[in-house]
Amino acid sequence: MPSVQDLRRRVRAVKNMRQITKAMKMVSAARLRKATERVTAARPYTNKMLQILGDAARRSPDYRDPLLVGHERQEGHKERVVLALVTADKGLCGGFNTNLVKAAQEFLRQNTDKDVELVLIGRKGCDYFRRRPVTVRREHIGITGSGKVSVTDVVEIGQALVADYKSDEKPVDRVYLLYNEFKSALSQRPVVEQLLPIGRDEVEAGQTDVLIDYLYEQPPQVIYSELLPKLIENQIYHALLESVASELGARMTAMDSASKNASEVIDKLTLVMNRVRQAKITREIIEVVSGAEAL
Repeated sequence: MPSVQDLRRRVRAVKNMRQITKAMKMVSAARLRKATERVTAARPYTNKMLQILGDAARRSPDYRDPLLVGHERQEGHKERVVLALVTADKGLCGGFNTNLVKAAQEFLRQNTDKDVELVLIGRKGCDYFRRRPVTVRREHIGITGSGKVSVTDVVEIGQALVADYKSDEKPVDRVYLLYNEFKSALSQRPVVEQLLPIGRDEVEAGQTDVLIDYLYEQPPQVIYSELLPKLIENQIYHALLESVASELGARMTAMDSASKNASEVIDKLTLVMNRVRQAKITREIIEVVSGAEAL
């Protein structure tokens, strides 16, 4: 049985850990409020962009952009797919990263007949798949580590994915995005969305019932060549905002559970320490009494 001094050291160590977990919970809660505000503020921009593209698509039904309709498949050609996986740069956030990795592995199992490559956004995904027999196309680290999303990083990721899709040598047939969708601080759901090709149905889903009359100074190919990459970048930006909010919510929940577990451990160790101390005192009393009777 451990001594009283050892138990006191363990209680002191657990108390120090509880202070850290409580502080991390408070920081995550403060950042979560701002992160949810960013997610909410980004939605009207996405809806308006889809509305404009939907109206433009109805006015040019015969225009076929590669980002909208996809590539022409050759017979015997093995489909090439890119999966952009968004994970966290830090740990201590419960099952946030684990659920994403499991979803990515399930995606790979369901697409064994295709040539799948990964674009890893976040340190945790990079650390995991570096040691696995998968093809990693690119890595982006430090994108969401500060709790904020830089537009410069989003543009870089979006332009690289569009360039992969439009490549003349080995074009990518489809691009998917896997991230955690923020539901609440207690609930995050892994979501797989198809980025490319966008699909005319998805664009026209954002159109309004009333056909708004626009005056176009450029032909459709110029308009689409500008707006479609912006739509891809906006989808990536929104996914990163969702991921940041989900990470903060998961970390807040995990640190709250850790603090409660630490309190339970402290109570158990204190009870054991009191029993050990009581047994020590009882043993000393017995030794004193036995010595007195011997005299």
